[in-house]
Amino acid sequence: MIKITIEDRNGDQQAVEIPEEISLSLMEVLKASDYSILATCGGIALCATCHVQVLKGLEDLPIAGNDEMDMLDTLHDAGFDSRLACQIRITENLNGMVFKIRGDEQ
Repeated sequence: MIKITIEDRNGDQQAVEIPEEISLSLMEVLKASDYSILATCGGIALCATCHVQVLKGLEDLPIAGNDEMDMLDTLHDAGFDSRLACQIRITENLNGMVFKIRGDEQ
């Protein structure tokens, strides 16, 4: 199992366990775990409503692609540790990471 921690908009943290063989994005896992994520564009990096802040483990993620960086550049509250959950694939590298939900609510 891959274990990550999600911090919601209220600052509450909860552990989430994800099967290793799953082929989903972090956005899909958050939606399936009943977190309030809009994900208006459906996961193609066009809306930034799945914006997350990487509180722990940023160095273990692949570098953001151009589409993701362009979209993050449109956000007034994006920082060096901002990512789009739709662009983060679930892999063993995520084990132990902590993400804070920043995007718009449903």
